[in-house]
Amino acid sequence: MRYFDFHCDTLMRQYALQNAGPTDETLWHNKGQIDLERLIQNHAAAQCFAAYIWLVDKPVKEDLFHDALAMADLLYKALEEHPEAAAYAGDYDSYRKNMAEGKLSAFLTLEEGGILEGQLSRLDTLYQKGFRIITLTWNYENCIGYPNCAGYPEADDRFRSCGLKPFGLDVVERMEELGIIVDVSHLSDAGFEDVWNVSKRPFLATHSNARAITDHDRNLTDDMIRKLAERGGVTGLNFCGDFASPDHHSTADALAHQARYLINKGGSEFLCLGTDFDGIETDLEISDVSKIHLLVDAMERNGFTDEEIEAVCWKNAEKFIRNYWGSSE
Repeated sequence: MRYFDFHCDTLMRQYALQNAGPTDETLWHNKGQIDLERLIQNHAAAQCFAAYIWLVDKPVKEDLFHDALAMADLLYKALEEHPEAAAYAGDYDSYRKNMAEGKLSAFLTLEEGGILEGQLSRLDTLYQKGFRIITLTWNYENCIGYPNCAGYPEADDRFRSCGLKPFGLDVVERMEELGIIVDVSHLSDAGFEDVWNVSKRPFLATHSNARAITDHDRNLTDDMIRKLAERGGVTGLNFCGDFASPDHHSTADALAHQARYLINKGGSEFLCLGTDFDGIETDLEISDVSKIHLLVDAMERNGFTDEEIEAVCWKNAEKFIRNYWGSSE
């Protein structure tokens, strides 16, 4: 089975290790939940690597924006060292080229639009650097809008009703002009509505589950699922226990339960993978990418057809990026 994962925090983990001192861990082989070697061994078609930024962190470079650019360089260096196995992908055609050559596609994404710091021109720089998806917020208010993270110390519970700021509306418009996909995972409920109202292209939630199953602000309501699906968007199934099940246990069967609900509400082309590996706790039944086959086993146990399983694991993601970026085929 192939896999296409819309979200992991592996770049952030490796960047932190690298800047903490000498380490023998690399993007090719490490002790985290994802590395290039294990992705290839487990038949991954594509992995989206997020440059994940904490706005309260002290930057390593001159500012957090340049830390994100440095994370991109970290990915490119790893790909250059293993050109026979993996390559960057920035659109559907490059993804298909990599597939034809038997290579893993590595997409570059950003988790925390706050690094724009009110400078719209930074979007052009990010696009030129290879970023193709931007998560508008993390768990902090930023220049774009507000997060959904009730109960977290980083944000006020009232943020749920706060929408995009005027600059945030400009960001969505410019992202769509450039061809950078808008990611609403972490975004407030009112912010989601603003994206829905002002966007003209499909958008996605890279790592969000169903709120009706697990009542967490970071998950999607039924109305969000419907609207996202109607716009041609998708969501990535998040493996984090807090989002996967009411008892906070991330089991393969709990994820299969989420998957069935999301498909029933959003349709057969709505659900993809967004594991959140290297950004979530290690107490998981599917503890790293080498065990991702356990999700397939659970879906089979729970009555999913082969076509449904393939759609969730990679075909829906492939269709989404083809619809968004088009193809020269």
